[in-house]
Amino acid sequence: MITLKSEREIELMHKSGQILAGVHRELRKLIKPGIDMWEIEVFAKNYIEERGGIAAQIGFEGYEFATCCSINEEICHGIPRHRILKEGDLIKVDMCVDYQGGISDSCWAYAVGEVSPEIKTLMEVTKKALDIGIEQAVVGNRVGDIGAAIQEYIEPLGYGLVTDFAGHGIGPTIHEAPLIPHAGTHGKGLRLKEGMVITIEPMINIGSGDTYADFKMMSGDVYLATTVDGSISCQYEHSLAITKDGPRILTLQDEF
Repeated sequence: MITLKSEREIELMHKSGQILAGVHRELRKLIKPGIDMWEIEVFAKNYIEERGGIAAQIGFEGYEFATCCSINEEICHGIPRHRILKEGDLIKVDMCVDYQGGISDSCWAYAVGEVSPEIKTLMEVTKKALDIGIEQAVVGNRVGDIGAAIQEYIEPLGYGLVTDFAGHGIGPTIHEAPLIPHAGTHGKGLRLKEGMVITIEPMINIGSGDTYADFKMMSGDVYLATTVDGSISCQYEHSLAITKDGPRILTLQDEF
């Protein structure tokens, strides 16, 4: 079921999104060579709770942690664990916040120290893919317009576009209808309406877009996805509201 949010509900989701954006901003300072990945989990959970929020991923489909931390070839759903980050790694941190019933969801990618030019370019391309998708999130467009725009940008560049995972509606839980694929056809799919709140979260690989499900690395019903060919993967994600004035990003606090 797709719910259309009131202005009040969107404002609560925006407040939630500001907590979430604040975590990401502070992680820029924390993430560097030599830190234990587990420090990210502890920091994020404490930051959210100190500001009156709830780490909303905990308990979702049996998941046990405040964050998903996916490194290098791990695409998404990586479990935070004791692993020392090293120079040149790329880590993606995805999390959800519940603030007084307002839900937000966002993922940022972080370069650990100095990364290769290839990874820097991948990060830039993935950010732009997100921006291109957001531009299509306007009243009257269809879900397919978002995916088509991302696909038309990514595929000519030779990157692998992950299609096994998608964005989604959000609120009143962290995963709601509709699915927001990152590939598609213009003019196809559900029409976007004022009051819908969705996530757009392209996952782009240096190599193939094919994924491998690692059920050995799972928490509850949530399993780790990695690239089949071992290539580096990147992801950025925002939550946004569809408004009469265009897409309103709810998880953006400062420059992105």
